[in-house]
Amino acid sequence: LPFIEYLFEVSTGISLLELTDQNHPVLRRMLLEAPGTYHHSFIVGTLAEAAAAKVGANALLARVGGYYHDIGKLIKPEYFTENESHKGSHHANLSPTMSTLIIVAHIKDGIEIGKDYNLPSAIMDFIPQHHGTSVVEYFYHEARQRAPDRNINRDFFRYLGPRPRTKETAIVFLADSVEAASRTLSDPTPERVKGLVHQIINYKLMDDQLDDSMLSFHELNTIEEQFVRVLSGIFHGRIAYPEPVRK
Repeated sequence: LPFIEYLFEVSTGISLLELTDQNHPVLRRMLLEAPGTYHHSFIVGTLAEAAAAKVGANALLARVGGYYHDIGKLIKPEYFTENESHKGSHHANLSPTMSTLIIVAHIKDGIEIGKDYNLPSAIMDFIPQHHGTSVVEYFYHEARQRAPDRNINRDFFRYLGPRPRTKETAIVFLADSVEAASRTLSDPTPERVKGLVHQIINYKLMDDQLDDSMLSFHELNTIEEQFVRVLSGIFHGRIAYPEPVRK
């Protein structure tokens, strides 16, 4: 079976299940070297699997793609927010253009790591497509603030793409943005989560990032509902436990 998969460049459920093993060398490296990215990737995989199952896409492929989409961050993990230490951001002393080059480079680095570990082509597709040709908004706006009199070229701050070309890669593309943005919610009530998810999906749609994904409007609504359901479960409230009474 592995020979047939290699020869015809297909991935069966068996090979995909093997990639979900948390003892896989890539996932072990992420856990030890980039724990924030590791945690982010597993939530993205969970979001993607739930949404893919509801729209008739390959749920297992979407989950595994979510696990491995950010492996390029292993090269410079400290430059990504989820892995920052108490010392602060490594971008503080860099120009927005230099920071953008470092951030965008995790796509190329991820492709190289995927080749080193012989990841199947179906998983490799998630690495360049999970950002599409989106703009690195934070550093684009920072560049405009630093030079308000200059005409800043927005395209310089874009990822190289390509845009998502399958339902599975498009779902991971959306899950990645939604999960990252949900971390900014100070009070993640279900209503706020729903508003945030709707805003992000609508923005990506208006930015033409989903034009090649084969997703319908009805499927996008279903994906939005699943994202809200899963995130609301993650951010569910807890009761305050009483302090232990000293004897």
